Amino acid sequence: MKPVVGATPRVQKTDEQWRQQLTAEEYAVLRQAGTERAFTGEYTDTKTVGVYACRACGAELFRSSTKFESHCGWPSFFSPLAGESVILREDRSFGSVRTEVLCATCHSHLGHVFEGEGYDTPTDQRYCINSISLTLRPQEEA
Repeated sequence: MKPVVGATPRVQKTDEQWRQQLTAEEYAVLRQAGTERAFTGEYTDTKTVGVYACRACGAELFRSSTKFESHCGWPSFFSPLAGESVILREDRSFGSVRTEVLCATCHSHLGHVFEGEGYDTPTDQRYCINSISLTLRPQEEA
């Protein structure tokens, strides 16, 4: 997995506009690359079928069919939506090298992706995403 940096975000707002739109907790994670506490997010154990979208801009990011139980304390997905829904970049914070996951539409921080951890998933990847970065849009009943 080679980190990729995306182009200019399609949704651009000033820092003040983001602060007005988001709660203080959402802003800290989405715009300042914070992390919510483990096992506290609303989607950590959710089994609802639907699409997970960026809480900042509404762009679709993950489907519930790619969500799996990693027991790490945050929602985990083995793949984002097809296409360019997320971008990846190297993160050297906290004295380690990780791969940060950003919304491709607004460049908000979502979490990190890890490989080779041994989960029984098709991609051997774990997109470890903050619940507070997401909004779940449940699938409508037919």
